[in-house]
Amino acid sequence: MQMTTKASVQPVTKEVVDDKSKDLTTSGDSIRRRFLEFYASRGHKILPSASLVPDDPTVLLTIAGMLQFKPVFLGKVPRQVARATTAQRCIRTNDVENVGRTARHHTFFEMLGNFSFGDYFKKEAIRWAWELTTIEFGLPADRLWVSVYEDDDEAFAIWHHQVGVPVERIQRMGEDDNFWSSGPTGPCGPCSEIYYDFHPERGCTDTDLGDDTRFIEFYNLVFMQYNKKDDGSLEPLKQKNIDTGLGLERMARILQKVPNNYETDLIYPIIEKASKLANVSYFLANDQTKTQLKIIGDHLRAIVYLISDGVVPSNIGRGYVVRRLIRRAVRTGRLLGIKGDGRGNPEGAFLPEIAEKVIELSSQIHSDVKSRESRIIEELKREELRFVQTLERGEKLLEQMLADVVLKARENRILPCLAGRDAFLLYDTYGFPVEITMEVAEERGVKIDMNGFEVEMEHQKRQSQAAHNTVKLSVENDEEITDIISDTEFLGYETLAARAVVEGLLVNGKSVLQVSEGSDVEVLLNRTPFYAESGGQIGDNGLICTESGKKQKSVVEIKDVQKSPGNIFVHKGTIKEGVIEVGTEVNAAVDAKLRQRAKVHHTATHLLQAALKKVIGKETSQAGSLVAFDRLRFDFNFHRPLMEKELMEIEGLINGWIGDATLLQTKVMPLTEAKEAGAIAMFGEKYGEQVRVVEVPGVSMELCGGTHVSSTSEIRGFRIITEQGIASGIRRIEAVAGDAFIEYVNARDNHMRHLCSTLKVKAEEVTTRVETLLDELRVVRNEVSAAHAKAAVYKASMIASNAFPVGSSKKIRVLVECMDDTDADSLKSAAEYLIAALQDPAAVILGSSPGEGKVSLLAAFTPGVVDLGLQAGKFIGPIAKLCGGGGGGRPNFAQAGGRKPENLSNALAKAREDLVSIISEKTR
Repeated sequence: MQMTTKASVQPVTKEVVDDKSKDLTTSGDSIRRRFLEFYASRGHKILPSASLVPDDPTVLLTIAGMLQFKPVFLGKVPRQVARATTAQRCIRTNDVENVGRTARHHTFFEMLGNFSFGDYFKKEAIRWAWELTTIEFGLPADRLWVSVYEDDDEAFAIWHHQVGVPVERIQRMGEDDNFWSSGPTGPCGPCSEIYYDFHPERGCTDTDLGDDTRFIEFYNLVFMQYNKKDDGSLEPLKQKNIDTGLGLERMARILQKVPNNYETDLIYPIIEKASKLANVSYFLANDQTKTQLKIIGDHLRAIVYLISDGVVPSNIGRGYVVRRLIRRAVRTGRLLGIKGDGRGNPEGAFLPEIAEKVIELSSQIHSDVKSRESRIIEELKREELRFVQTLERGEKLLEQMLADVVLKARENRILPCLAGRDAFLLYDTYGFPVEITMEVAEERGVKIDMNGFEVEMEHQKRQSQAAHNTVKLSVENDEEITDIISDTEFLGYETLAARAVVEGLLVNGKSVLQVSEGSDVEVLLNRTPFYAESGGQIGDNGLICTESGKKQKSVVEIKDVQKSPGNIFVHKGTIKEGVIEVGTEVNAAVDAKLRQRAKVHHTATHLLQAALKKVIGKETSQAGSLVAFDRLRFDFNFHRPLMEKELMEIEGLINGWIGDATLLQTKVMPLTEAKEAGAIAMFGEKYGEQVRVVEVPGVSMELCGGTHVSSTSEIRGFRIITEQGIASGIRRIEAVAGDAFIEYVNARDNHMRHLCSTLKVKAEEVTTRVETLLDELRVVRNEVSAAHAKAAVYKASMIASNAFPVGSSKKIRVLVECMDDTDADSLKSAAEYLIAALQDPAAVILGSSPGEGKVSLLAAFTPGVVDLGLQAGKFIGPIAKLCGGGGGGRPNFAQAGGRKPENLSNALAKAREDLVSIISEKTR
């Protein structure tokens, strides 16, 4: 958008007033539309809301309307427009415990904003904010109060002299309340806020704008006019900016004249839906029930929009935010008495029912939500049902823990406090977010030992990483070797061979001075070209050799390299020749072919992550990896198996990037600079102030200390071997690239050649030929099965005469027989024949041993026997146990199996004895 003139305050024309009089609606959708149109008429470009998943790597979620413009405000990106206005979806969870308890706290909210990038400044921003508030929205001027920064005389003068706000309704406030900063240094400035007064009758004496019972702050104007320097001093910006935010929910509350944000048309329809499922009336409910309904109304908005924007529930990052909100909503629904889906299905989920209402209300907020409805509903249902499975057990355990804590506290006359290890047990085993445990504990007056909880969390992290990230180095007197040996200098980025000095030798963890041929040894060098296992990449292989002239004195074959906590590289290998001593100068040489394989797989892993983000959503993130010589393995957060077409698209993207022959760029830079540039960091990983950034331009940028190819063309080819789930919400891809890819393709080609030769068909005909053979095999198996069934029926006809009558008042025909090696299906055919032949009332028990270590048992009762109270399923189970098995079924027909054919005759004898005894007792 091209701006040719500076902005000036535009007078409110009669046409504007007339237009406003035609639209007096106060709905949330109308407020949003009128705000945007108000600023559009004043030269602002209406821009769409950014995703809740920001491009800014320094924040987890979009928390403010200005976030998408932060690069412009910081001067890193040139402005595209001089003025803009947006309705931005935002998420904040730092005050989640206040949701439902206050009139204004939310996790999800909309921030309406107008922005100036070096165009207009204070005078226009203040005048337009006042016109919007008092004329467009019609708020009474005598109900409005204003705050300004304590030293901002310019803003104070504009509010008082130009707008006309009385001095007594303008308050100067300090830096904590009315000064905005982007960080320790950079753009900053004072801000001014507009408050609505619900109780003007209380007067202007000793007024506290922070009194929530009287005031609500609904519009914040930030005047970005300074640059904060390293020494804390402020210098004026050449380009002064405006960043404002008007809370949609807050303005709706004011205009719709309701006591809190939750009863506006933006949220109340969701609460109403939850009320119906809970079978309660919101307006007749007590305060606790109202709070619970408000929590569900708020959280479901956040959950739906987060999932819509690609956030998948998990235990890390953004995924943990949405999982925590879902679980909090589920527990709150249970406290309200919602069972199952709230519609009579105890095995169902109720959150999808409420989410439908959120989606219905979304059309004016984010039109794409409706098109993503099926995915949102599916994700919610899966997550809720998964949580419910462990919730009841966890709740019972927590209640018992809290009861024990309270009792112990009373006995010892101390304040009740739940141990951190108990809170961690609930988190780790039962999936209870610690925040939920804290809420439940707070309801009982119990505190949580959060320090203890964090200790347990850290202990778990250390345990899970121990096998890969730490090496125990100690000498006989338990003195840590790290106190003796200095850190190893790594040369492996620049060279694969180097001269070095042996600074230490370890055998079975003990320090030695000399090691001879045939021994396993750990070699510590002052410098090395060998890469030590880290970041998922395995350690290098190679040789460490000592020489004297042309005669080789010793050779150590290195098969692994690990890194100690003190950054000492531990070269693990076997002495193949000669003797190695501490202090000797050696040649350290990496196996170049294996290093190349690792480089290929590591770069391919970066490409794989980039492709996954493109195909299944940028929210997916790495959950672990292995970069080996023969393959790569990549774990990532996702809720379902990938479809075949998705896997093909991922492979296609990666092989396309390989074909582009893009040169990689590697830089070392400050961590903050790397994040600002968009480099991907592993969530929860700790980095130093300086980090190494590996970039495939236009494709991928990651913080990585591993080794990589110079050009993507070195990868040659990429193929996914498997994709599978390894844990709840975690998928794993194994793939090959480079030489491993060629070997894999050649092996598959050889298998295909052999198959073609065996089947005597061309490669393209193999599928059709195999399908034909399977069909033929199916027909033959059916024929064999029919023949077996026919033989079993024949055997049954021969033994039918062995049935004997039981019972005094009512004669029941009973048959208990062994049918040798008859299979289970044929045994069923025999039983059906016998029941029909013996007629009602009759009871048949058959057994067989269809193979080595196998037993088949079957019980069939006619209606007359079932009417006596006998059930085939319950009868056959104990008999099967005698044969080392079990089973069950319907009252009239049940099958069972076992693993001890040698016990079959005794089991059938027991069945005959029990059946005769029970029937005799029942028919007296």
